[in-house]
This record gives sequence, structure tokens and C-alpha cells, in this order.
Amino acid sequence: MDSAHRLGKYRVEREVLDEQRLEEVTLRKAHSDTHIPQKCTVPQLKRRVLSILPILYWLPKYSVWDYGMPDLISGISVGIIHLPQAIHLLPQVWLMHSEQMIIMTINNNIHLLLCSGTFTVLSIMVGSVTERLAPDLYFLKVNETNITAEVDTVARDSYRVQVAAATTVLGGLIQVVLGLVKFGFVGTYLSEPLVRAYTTAAAAHAVVAQLKYIFGVSPTRFSGPLSLVYTLRDVCSLLPQTHLPTLLVSAVSMVFLVAAKELNSFLSPKLPVPIPVELITIVAVTLISNYAHLNSNYTISVVGEIPCGLSPPEVPDVTIFGEVIGDAFALAIVGYAISISLGKTFALKHGYKVDSNQELVALGLSNVVGGFFQCYSVCPSMSRSLVQETTGGKTQMAGVASALIVFVTILKLGPLFQELPKAVLAVIVFVNLKGMFKQYTDVVTLWRRNKIDLVVWLVTWVSTLLLNLDLGLAASITFALLTVIFRTQMPTYSVLGNVPGTELYLDIETHREAREIPGVTIFRSSATVYFANAELYLEALKEKSGLDISKMIIYKRRQEAKQKRRERRAKRRAKRQAKREKRAQRSTKQLSAAPAFSMEEEPGWMDTCIDDEEQVWTERENGTVFVIPTSPSAADGPCRWEYLKGGDPDCSSLGWLSELQDGDTTTLGSSSEDTLSRDLERVSLGSLGKWTWDIHSIILDLSTANFIDTVAIKTMKNIFHDFSEIDVDIYMAGCQASVVEQLELGDFFSESITKRRLFTTVHDAVLYCLNHRGSWWIVGLCMSGFRVRPSSSSSGCCDTSC
Repeated sequence: MDSAHRLGKYRVEREVLDEQRLEEVTLRKAHSDTHIPQKCTVPQLKRRVLSILPILYWLPKYSVWDYGMPDLISGISVGIIHLPQAIHLLPQVWLMHSEQMIIMTINNNIHLLLCSGTFTVLSIMVGSVTERLAPDLYFLKVNETNITAEVDTVARDSYRVQVAAATTVLGGLIQVVLGLVKFGFVGTYLSEPLVRAYTTAAAAHAVVAQLKYIFGVSPTRFSGPLSLVYTLRDVCSLLPQTHLPTLLVSAVSMVFLVAAKELNSFLSPKLPVPIPVELITIVAVTLISNYAHLNSNYTISVVGEIPCGLSPPEVPDVTIFGEVIGDAFALAIVGYAISISLGKTFALKHGYKVDSNQELVALGLSNVVGGFFQCYSVCPSMSRSLVQETTGGKTQMAGVASALIVFVTILKLGPLFQELPKAVLAVIVFVNLKGMFKQYTDVVTLWRRNKIDLVVWLVTWVSTLLLNLDLGLAASITFALLTVIFRTQMPTYSVLGNVPGTELYLDIETHREAREIPGVTIFRSSATVYFANAELYLEALKEKSGLDISKMIIYKRRQEAKQKRRERRAKRRAKRQAKREKRAQRSTKQLSAAPAFSMEEEPGWMDTCIDDEEQVWTERENGTVFVIPTSPSAADGPCRWEYLKGGDPDCSSLGWLSELQDGDTTTLGSSSEDTLSRDLERVSLGSLGKWTWDIHSIILDLSTANFIDTVAIKTMKNIFHDFSEIDVDIYMAGCQASVVEQLELGDFFSESITKRRLFTTVHDAVLYCLNHRGSWWIVGLCMSGFRVRPSSSSSGCCDTSC
């Protein structure tokens, strides 16, 4: 058959490029091009400055007419919600938390600035550090009146503030350094299902934290894993002690807020700015509480005294750094993780992108500056961020407005909000978490779309609920990474076929139009090959190609050993035959000298023995393909050759075949050609399936691999070596430049495995295979059930027929 005719439907009008040829072409082009060094231009410098200080980009474009009023109303609402926490801090501490919010505004690139401030998890972490380094035992003093030991709370609190400030500064420096070295890439591991489940569980934590204010009870404070469960259990046990006036204020406020928000949503298309429902509620309830004396008459818990004042900045005690470096690193990572997860939540909702590295720098700078004013670590708060969003906040200026409210309130207006009931603030947080509760519908959506993402969602939600926000986030990220590892460890393996008339190669199992190339198997994995799936890759290659290498090599060596034994037996037979002939010649000479007499000799006893031996030889041909010459019906007819499949050396049917080869010759002599073919077909349907040498080339499509490690390189070497033992060529196609470089560093290439085995595309590899081993496909067709007869033409080609 003509080679050009065989390659016609696969031919393209271009050069077939392997890796070595491609390097030569690229090298010539590189020498012809002149290299022009790049210089720093003004636009590049501008982009760099804007990436460091995003406020220079968005502030000139800020529209006061469109965003001014919504941001102001939102900032006032959030600023007032900040106030109750001021009573737990020194006034200068809380004042500088507002300065941290301004620093976040300057450096942050999140369009809707997350509301930063104290956060429960970070507060507990900082508190544990201060209690460890400044326990009450270190600050005991003797009371001269009753001669008892008392704790010097002034000295203790002063030192604890220094410890918290030093930890905050060190944690901020760590965040800045991590941001500069582009450590923010870890934010890419926070997938959307993980972030949404995490924020949903965080909303549950926020709700449980507000229950004590809504019901007016005082549960025990818990920390660590299962603290949510313990707190919820304690609150439920205290429900019989619910303070009814507080519950009434909470219920009335909640009904008013829910109704007003629904009305606000209904009228929002007709209103220029949203109605400041939260602000109206806070002002109204504060006035009612002040004139009705809710605290003194009904013992309803209120915000209380908000002290005023400001102290100058101080340099943190650097001698404490060595003792708190581990805690500072934990604070830096947890604060960043909470910030980036909330940032991604709002980014997905409002359609913008979060720069994780810039977020690290902004958060770190706010902590460093705040630490000089005796602040402790801050991060975005989900509850206050949701209030900021739902009250109409549009840009980062809402955070500036909130910070200014805190400034003015701490310095001048603190007494005005002393009668504000805490239950009202808890209800505001509770109502604004409604958007987070809607995320529970993700379970139904993910059940329909992707079961693995659903599992990630559920594991994240459960771990965050039970292990708290810090450990829960770590467990969630770990589990999400494990799902990626499992999916790369168990990828989809496929055999590709050519779409006629194109250079496309698709999975023949999923695309009916794809046709498998005769004699060529194109194997592809949906994931990169590395140590975790290298062994599975080899097993899948054996299964998809139908070539069980280990068994075939064992069988080949077994047949080679049988062949050698046959050759030795043939030599011994030849020697015995030569001795017989010599004895026969001597007997003939003796008989010629003896008296002559007439008798008819029985013909052919020697010839019959020789014919039997030759028949046994022809029936013992080695290899998986058994070659059995069939005698022609006419004496001068051409010799016909049949190619039939062999069997599994390890199955019981092979034992029958061995007996057939080495055993009694009368079995073959008494069986017809149809019976023999049927018996051999029964052998070929053993455990090895299509195990025949109908494949001369295997192409490994590595276009999905973005790296390759030493284990995978060793596996590839074994594939090349093992398949070469059964005369099957291995080629690689679609390797990226980084993969080729790693192959070179791993000493993959040698005299037997050169870069001629690497091709730019699968189609180049197919053309090469058909050009160099294309005639083998005829043998493959023969071994698939065709019969091949020698042609009488001078070209030596064979014609085929079914």
C-alpha cells in the first residue's frame, strides 16, 4: 500500500515539528531579533504608585452627588454601633481604632470598605497573650488596712496594654512584610463555596453573641473549640431568667426594623437615598430611654459612660517582641484570613476584584500605626460591614465617616449616647445578618451543580461552627486542598481519536465523530502527572492501551526460552538424523556386497518422521501472534499465512495452548481449520482483552501537565523502557516549556530517549508515527481478525481480506 495514500487524510501542509526541531527554529529566530532593554516609563511608574495607594485612583473620581449622602448616613449608623465597645477600652485606644479605619481607607482597594475594628476572635487571642504575660499573680500588693493581698489593677492594666500594643505592632509588621513578598496568593485557596460557608457560620457566631443582649441574660464566657455550643447551651439554660423589659425592647425594635427595611426596599427605586432606618432607630430609642429612665426604672442594660480624652503616642516595648512573636504571627494570619474572606464575599456580590497583597499591606499598616497608640489588632467585622452595606454605603468614604463619628463622639458627644440600650444594637446586628442567612440556599444549588463543592461548603460550615473562626478556617482550607489533591490523584484518563479533516483529537468515548488512528494510541490524563498519581497513570495506560506490559514481557521471555529449547532440540534431532543417514549409508554398502534379492520397501518412514517434526515446529511458533502455515490444496498453489490471536500466559486457557504446542500432534491433525480457529479465539478472549501487537506507537498527550516531579520522570522512563521491549514506540506531545526544562534537569533524555520523541502537538506526533511505522497498521489489522496473504507483486506488499 502506498505511504502517501495511507497518510492522506492526516496530512497537513506544514513541517512536522518535534522538540529538537522546534528548538532549532526558535534559536534562529532569537538570533535574528534584536534585544531592546525595557525602561521604566511614566505610565508604569503611575500604575505602581496607584497600586500602593489606591486612594489616589478612586478619590479624584468620587462623586459627592451620587455617593456622598449614602456614605454619610451609613458611616453615622456604623459609628454609633461602634460606641458600646468603647466602654471596654481606654478612650485613647478606641479613638485610635478610628484612625486605623482611616488608614485602611487610604491603603485598601476594596470598593465597599469593610468596617474594621475590634473582632471577637482577635480580642480573645490578644486577651490570652496579655493574661499569659501579665497574670494577676505578678501584681499583688498588701492592703495595710486588713493585711490582705490585692491586685494592683492600675499597674496590671497598664502593662497589659503595653503587651497588647507590642503584639499588635509586631503582627502589623509581619502583615506588611507578607504583603510586600506577595504572600497574599494564599487568598486564592479561598474558593467561593468556602468563603460563603465561612461567612454563613460566622453569622451564626454573631447571632449567638447577641442573644445575651436580646434576652437580658449573662451567660458564662467561653473560648476555644465548641465555645459556640457551650454558649448556646448556657443561654438556653438561662432563658427562664429572661429579663422581660429587655426582651420587650428587643422585640419592638426588631419589628420596627424589619418593617422599615421592607418598606425601604419597596420604595428604594423612588427615593434618592435609602431611609437611615438604623440611625432613626438609635436616635429614637436613645431619646425614649433617656426620658423614660429605662435603666433606673426597669434595669435595662445601656451603653453607660463613654469616657473622653486622648493620650500621646508611645513606642512599644521591643523587649516583649521575642515573647509574643508566635502570637503575633497567628494574629497576622487570622486577621488577614478573616479580612480576605469577607472582602471576597462583598467582591462577588458587587462585582469587583480584591488585591490580596494590598489588603495585607493595608491591614498591617493600620495595626502598626494603631500599636503606637496602645491599640490592639483589628480586622474587618462582618456584622458592622453588613450594617454599612445595608444602610446604603457605596464606597470607602463610609468608613471615613464612621471614623469621624467615633472621633467626635469620644471627644465631645459621648454622654449623648450613654442611655442607648444594648439590646437595640444587638437587634440591629441581628436584622442585618439576614443576607448571610440566605446563603443556606447554597446547599440546594451545590447539590444540583457540584457535589464536591457541596462537601467543601458543609465541612467549612461545620468546622467553623464547632472550632471557632480561626481553627475552623484552617481546617476548611486544609480540607479544600485535600479535595484538590484527591481530584488530581484520580483524574480522568482517555484515549483520543482524530476528527476527520481536522487536527483535533478528542476522547473517542465521548465524541462519536473521533476516529482512532490505526496502530497509534493517544493517551491523555486530565491532570498533571506527579508522585501521587504516577502509579495510577501507568496502570491506566495499560488498561486503555490494552497492553499489560508485565504479563507481555513475562510471556515474551517465556516464549524466548521455549524458542531456545526448540533450537537445542532441533540441533539434537539434526545430529541424530545425520547419524541415521551415516548408518543407512553403511548398511546400503553392506547390502550391496551381500547377495541380491527382490523385495518392495515400505516408503516414507523416514520422511514421515521428518514431516511430523516439521509439523510440530510449525505449530510451536512463538509470540502472542501464532503463525500457522496452511498447506495449499494444489501442489503448485501459493502458500497462505494466517495471523491469529494468542492468549493469556497466566490463565488456564494458556495451559491448554501450551499443551497444544508441545504435546500430542494428533490433536491438530484430527481437527479442521475451523475448529482450530475457534479454539484459538476462545483463548484470545481471556483476561487480557485486546492484548495483541496491533499497536506500534503510543503518544502521551502531556498538554495538561504544568509540572513534573522526579517520581513522574522515573515513571516515564519505565514506560519508554518497558514498551520498547515489545517493540512499541513511545512519544510525548504538548509538553510545556517548563515541563521540558524539568525533564532535562531530571536526566530524562539519553541516547535511547532523545528530544526527537517530543512533539509540539499531537498531530505532529501522529504524522511522524504514520510516516515511520505506518506499515505496521496492516499487521494490526491482521491481528484484529484479518488474514494476510503474500502478494505476488514485486513490491512485496500484502493484500488484505476479511
